Amino acid sequence: MVRGGSLPDSVIVTDPEWRGSQLSVVLDAGQTFGISVQRAPSLTSLTPAEEIQMRPIALEDLLNRPEVPLDREGMARLIQGQVVLVTGAGGTIGSELARQVAQFGPSELLLLDHGEFALWQIDLELSELFPHVVRKVIIANIRDARRIDEVFALHRPSLVFHAAALKHVPIVEANPCEGVLTNVIGTRIVADSAIRHAASAMVLISSDKAVNPSSIMGATKRCAEIYCQALAVAAEARGSQFRCVTVRFGNVLGSTGSVVPLFRRQLEQGGPLTVTHPDMTRYFMTVPEAVGLVLQASVRGTALRKQADETDQRLQQGGIFVLDMGEPVRILDLARQMVRLAGLKPDEDVAIRFTGLRPGEKLYEELFHGREAPVPTDAPGLKMATPRMIDLEAAASLLQTLEQVSLRDEVAEVLLVLNDLVPEFAHNPLGEVRHPTESSDHETRSGVASENSSSVS
Repeated sequence: MVRGGSLPDSVIVTDPEWRGSQLSVVLDAGQTFGISVQRAPSLTSLTPAEEIQMRPIALEDLLNRPEVPLDREGMARLIQGQVVLVTGAGGTIGSELARQVAQFGPSELLLLDHGEFALWQIDLELSELFPHVVRKVIIANIRDARRIDEVFALHRPSLVFHAAALKHVPIVEANPCEGVLTNVIGTRIVADSAIRHAASAMVLISSDKAVNPSSIMGATKRCAEIYCQALAVAAEARGSQFRCVTVRFGNVLGSTGSVVPLFRRQLEQGGPLTVTHPDMTRYFMTVPEAVGLVLQASVRGTALRKQADETDQRLQQGGIFVLDMGEPVRILDLARQMVRLAGLKPDEDVAIRFTGLRPGEKLYEELFHGREAPVPTDAPGLKMATPRMIDLEAAASLLQTLEQVSLRDEVAEVLLVLNDLVPEFAHNPLGEVRHPTESSDHETRSGVASENSSSVS
């Protein structure tokens, strides 16, 4: 339809691959001239009797990310017929891991979480989607060594995806010892039980906040990485078949407690949308995409090759997989786009208010430390970092001390041990705005962005 002989009432996007910044420009123009922008469904996905209906542009469509080919045959070999344990199975990443693992026909899927309602939700969903997959719902706290050992002894999982963690930065800042006991000591308990009961592999879900951490949450995730690195290298040295794979990535759209659900709730209430700082950026990825790449890393990290290539060599030296997160997104731009997608005008119909950084936050997250130059791997969508190593004996000793002071709620001592384990930990408890002060820091950050955007169309 053409209004006044000049402008259309609506624009229909028919190419399913057309997304990212170019689509954002069209949305902005549509907003300016009052033109609706919608996407047509894929014609090949429609049934003969199905009516063609346009749909709104989804937030995910604005991420400038190409589809990454996944090694689904390798995933099937890894999972099919195996007993698979997912910790934190009620969370955003854990529940999506459970869904994708179930597709490959494990002999038994163990869903472990501390929250009853979250477990009930994912179990109900899996019972409807994959009724033939045998499931066990396990209420347990990963900090309870006796209980976790019982679970491993009874069910003998071959493959463990460890997603359980405390992830909310300000909450962990307010409860540092709890963060340590869950994220660090809980990871050690799960990993040690996996080895003790002859699991073939454990996959640790880590975070970009572990890189040059400014928060206690980030420092605890880096400690978890350090312990799993040490386990992986020690297992390799003694010729063990056990593999410990760490996968690091940034934010996922729509995860519990993240900015997108917050913005949606604020939009429903008429605003304002709250943004901590106009320059804050984050890496984003959809939940299914992130978990698909976690499985991709799991396949590559557990593969045994007769002729070790560079990826294998780095894994043997404690290498960590890092998902190619694409380009960082400015949170202010994300807020404005969400307002536009709701058919409203930012700063006119809906206000945007700046609230200041929260304790532990920083403006820019990083995927690599300055000294761990990112390198590509032979698996699409995956890069690798080789961060500083600590041998297993030293790591275990420091973790034991960390556990003791955490159990006594001695926060000052906890911070000292965290700094021993993670010397690059630059705590920001007051949420101060810290811009890069050294050119090397800026170059590192810029290098990360260019490295991660080099394969993005």
